[in-house]
Formats: sequence, C-alpha cells, structure tokens
Amino acid sequence: MTTQSSIPTTNPTPAGGRPPMGGRGPMGGGPMGGGPMAMMRRGEKPRDFKGTLIKLVRYLGRYRLLILFIWLLAIASTVAMIVGPKILGNATTKLFSGVMAQIAGTGSVDFGYIGHIIVETLLLYLFSALLSYGQGWIMTNVAMNLTYRFRKDIDEKINRMPLKYFDGTSHGEVLSRITNDVDTVSQTLNQSLTQIITSVATVIGVLVMMFTISWQMTLVALAMLPFSFGIIGLIIGKSQVFFKRQQDYLGHINGHVEEMYGGHVVMKAFNGEAKSVEQFDQINTVLYDSAWKSQFLTGLLFPIMNFVGNLGYVAICILGGYLAVNGTITIGDIQAFIQYVRSFTQPISQIANISNILQQTLAAAERVFQFLAEPEEIPDTLTPVELSTVEGRVDFKDVHFGYNPDKIIINDFTFYAEPGQRIAIVGPTGAGKTTMVKLLMRFYDVNSGAILVDGHNIKDFKRDDLRCMFGMVLQDTWLYNGTIMENIRYGRSNATDEEVINASKAARVDHFVRTLPEGYNLVLNEESTNISQGQMQLMTIARAFLADPKMLILDEATSSVDTHTEVLIQKAMETLMKGRTSFIIAHRLSTIRDADWILVMKDGDIVEQGKHAKLLAKKGFYAELYNSQFEGKEI
Repeated sequence: MTTQSSIPTTNPTPAGGRPPMGGRGPMGGGPMGGGPMAMMRRGEKPRDFKGTLIKLVRYLGRYRLLILFIWLLAIASTVAMIVGPKILGNATTKLFSGVMAQIAGTGSVDFGYIGHIIVETLLLYLFSALLSYGQGWIMTNVAMNLTYRFRKDIDEKINRMPLKYFDGTSHGEVLSRITNDVDTVSQTLNQSLTQIITSVATVIGVLVMMFTISWQMTLVALAMLPFSFGIIGLIIGKSQVFFKRQQDYLGHINGHVEEMYGGHVVMKAFNGEAKSVEQFDQINTVLYDSAWKSQFLTGLLFPIMNFVGNLGYVAICILGGYLAVNGTITIGDIQAFIQYVRSFTQPISQIANISNILQQTLAAAERVFQFLAEPEEIPDTLTPVELSTVEGRVDFKDVHFGYNPDKIIINDFTFYAEPGQRIAIVGPTGAGKTTMVKLLMRFYDVNSGAILVDGHNIKDFKRDDLRCMFGMVLQDTWLYNGTIMENIRYGRSNATDEEVINASKAARVDHFVRTLPEGYNLVLNEESTNISQGQMQLMTIARAFLADPKMLILDEATSSVDTHTEVLIQKAMETLMKGRTSFIIAHRLSTIRDADWILVMKDGDIVEQGKHAKLLAKKGFYAELYNSQFEGKEI
C-alpha cells in the first residue's frame, strides 16, 4: 500500500534524522564541583514545559503580523493544493463515463474537457508552490531575526551577571546557551514552524473536503484519530524525559572535552589521561542512553501511525466500493476521497514527528530562558557620584563579607589608605587578600559595612566609573587572540601606537617585542603559547602603564618573571606608583619592604599592621611569615 499522496507536502523530518546540535565548536559545559558526574541526573523530569512554550510564544510576539501573514500564505497554498484532487476527481469521472459510453457505443471520451482540467490543476499547484516559497522565505527571516535577538540578549545578559555566577559555572556551560541551544531553537522554528502551519491547515482543509464528498466515509476516517492521538500522547510522554536529558548532556560532554583540551598539558603531566577518558565514558554513556531511547521512541511513531492509517484506509475502500455500487458517489469522488484520506493522515504523522522535535527545542529554549532569568548585578544608582578629580583615599569601614551569607570570611575589616600610599596586603593562602580587591572593584558587594573612595560609598558610583579609577595587574594573565599592540591597547582603547610603545618601554616590554619576528604585529594564539608566561605578565603590566589610573591593584604582579626581570619591573613600578594609591598583594615579602603600610591578614582579619621594620621587631605573625621564606619554616 503506497503512502504517497497527490497533494505535495513538506517532507517530514525523519525520526532521528536531524543530527544533535552539539558538534560545532566548544559548546556545553562540564558540571562544576565533584567532577563531570556530579550533575548527572538519571530520570530527571522536564521542568516547566508549558511555561517555556508560553515564553517562546511571547518572544515571538513582535513577529505576530509576519507570522499571521505566513499563516495566510500557508492557508492559501494549502487550499490550492486541496482543491486539486477534487478537480482531478471530475476528470476521472468524465473519463470513466466516456469509456463506458464508448464501450456501449453511445459516446466517446471528452479529452478537451479532461485537458482543461489538467491545465487548471497544474496552475493551481504552481500557484501553491509560489505561496509556499514566499512563506518559507518570510519564516527564514523570522527565525534568523529571532536567533540574532537571542544571542544579543544573552550577550547583554552576560555583562549584567554578577561575578559569582561565573565563579560557579563553567565557560562551556555559558557558551552552550549562545551556540548549541540557540541553534536548536532557530533550526526548529525555521524548519518546523511552517510545517506545523501547513499540516494544520491541510488537516482542516482536507476534513472539509472529505465531508463534502461523503460524511459516512469521513466518520470512518475520523474513528481512527483517537487511536492515533493516544499513541502520540503516550510516546511523547515517554520520550520527553530523554530529550531533556540528551540536551543537557550534549552540553556536559562538550564542556568536558573543552576543559580537558584547555588543560591538556597539566592532564598529561599528572597522567590524567585514563581518568579523563573514564569521565568522558561516564558522561557519554548517559548521553548515549538518553539519545537512543529518545530516537527509538521517535522512530516508533511512523510505523505505528502508518499501521493505524492503513486500517482506516482499508475500511474506507470497502465502504467506498459499497457506496459506488449503490450509486451514492461517483468513481471520481472515491478517487479524490482516497487521496484526501492519505493526505489527512500524513500531516497528522508530520505533526507527531514535529512534536518530538519541539520537545528538544523547548528543552533548549528552557535553558536559554533560565539563563536570561538568572539574578543580575544590583543596578547602578540613578544619581551616581561623578568626581572631577580623583584623589585616591580609600576607606574600609566595618566590612563583613562571605561568598555565602552563612559563611562570613571577612570579619569587621576597618582600614583607610591615604592618597598616594602604597599598601601591601600579605598573609597565607586563603587569608582573604584577593577578596579585598574584589570588594574594592565591586565585583562583589559587602554583606555589611562600607567601602569609600574619596569619602563616597563605592555603591554611589557607576561601576564603569569606579573601575576606571583603578588599574589592575593580576596574577592570572589574560591575553586574547590578537596582536601584541591590540592586547596592550586594551588598557585604553583610544591610545595611539606611540602611547602603546611608550607604555611598553616603561614596562620593559619593548625590548623583547622587537626581538619577535613581527614585533608589535605578532598575533597571539588562543592560548598565548607563542610567548612565555613572563612576557605575558609584562604585557599586562604595560596595560596598567597605558591606562594611567589614579589607583593601582597589583596582585602578585611579578609572580611569573625571573629575578632579573623582577628587578626591572620593580623599578618601573616605583615610577608608576608615584602619586597613586596602590594596593600590592604579595607572597614574596621581600618585594614589599618599602611599602608605606603593610596589612597582615589571617582568616579574613587584620592581625597586624605597620611598616616592615616595626612588624619584624614585634616578632609576631608577619615576622614568622617573613622568616619562613628564608628559613623554610611552615606557617
């Protein structure tokens, strides 16, 4: 029994025929904390399926006129196609009557009438094809525009997110929102939305035409629908869980690969290949399990739907033959009705298949909307402070802070720095040194207390204005895929080449850059492996020179350079820090002997403070730290 219809329809996407959206670049994200298996959720149920669908419809709201126009084109195209079998049925009836008359010797076949019907049908199909092309063109435009909006909204959202979110979420997980998930939504809208519209219009139109031919046969065809919808509902309910899990683990597996590739040197150095493969296999096993189950259940739809449809097809053929013998309907009407029956069940099968794709799409859309709904940074004040001149006085007043509210790590921190002072912050690992800098830059907000700059609470500044007052040189260097000139200019985007070169000379960068094959035009690769770690550190220091801020934050700025280079940088820093309030975080205490004031931190508290000589004379915690670096003692 053939399943082809004389009414051309959009080819349904084969069950399992669309490749998973996970093979283009570093997408997805490995779970945070406890390794990649920490977030595995076997049997996880879908979250807010209905709510996500409503959000997606609202997101499409601005395109409602275009979508309405697409509906009209789809309906017009479908009507033109639906009328075709009815007209062809007239030709069949005319041909049958002519043949019978010719056999009886009472007439002949009217080929002119039949030819006129064939031409009319071809014109209808051509008109329908043009309308279908127009609807596809408009829908593609809508889908691509929606993709652009999604990515734009995610990008803007990233800039409004607090640092806390990125501290607890892998880069791959964030990337999966803007690539993998958005692509899934985009492709489904582009490929499936018009198919849904066409299929629904076809079902309604064909049903009307079937009733005009024979209500008895139409009722027989409709009797098959409860079975069809029951099967669809059962399979969708079973497969929805696996589609959601599949979408999640596409992100997890790509995140793991990205993480292992980014740290492949460390992984090999510590013989972590076997463990990495084991973790990959664990994630891949869950992905395989969910993927084959979702695709298998999807694949059941078509054979089951075809079986149910063929049962109705057989019943209709028997009833149609009986009605034709009794003269209730013509041969042409039977032919047209059989075509309509096949055209009636096919779009229902398409809708069933699309419904499974929509599950995967809504799973992706849910992840996007969840990201867009994440808490954002507290908005900047509407009446920000604007300083005409920045002096550089900084006050910490009774500051309490914890990354988690129930675990405070900075307790009752009070201190002030006069303009131009060099403040060194020292202490063992985990004492809270870098945390103080994050609070000062307002990457995090204090739980209680206040931080003041020139007598104004930092919350009264716009974040951009506040951060422009500081220049930062961090222990973790960050350079991007661009030329050396562009990377240094990141400190001040409007700087001239001459200013960049002058800053490079001050930071002792110019000399080694000129020894490179392309000098300042050398393009750094993604991992910046074509220069040394020490040279990377020098370039970040050059950025600080170029920014020329009123206040400086130096977090282990010389940690990755040799002793000779460190001496050169220290001299350059002396020049840079003159007249600027500077906060220097250092583990090598020999580098901060000349600081104006030293804060000694332990467990989030200042346990000692003063100048280097006095702190040594006290023979307290600072003296222990200092002496341990020369005597090999443990603190």
